[in-house]
Amino acid sequence: MILLTKCWALEYAKDKIRVNCICPGVVDTDMTEPFLKTQKDKEFMDNEHPIGRIGQPQEIGKAVLYFASDDAAWTTGAVLAVDGGESIK
Repeated sequence: MILLTKCWALEYAKDKIRVNCICPGVVDTDMTEPFLKTQKDKEFMDNEHPIGRIGQPQEIGKAVLYFASDDAAWTTGAVLAVDGGESIK
């Protein structure tokens, strides 16, 4: 996805179309509920993230809103990790 984002950003920039990518970490949703089925599993995942917890859906949503906003008008080809620091470990 990262390479596709960068290729499309280059391809479509001339058409004033911005292409960006969000790389989310583990987020507390219905989809991850079976994975985090016990408090022990959740505590393990919390401890795996440098920030000390898994993400919340609204945290991913705010990143999406930034890319969709006028504030990101000069942003294309960007890859934003929203993962509590997991990708820097």
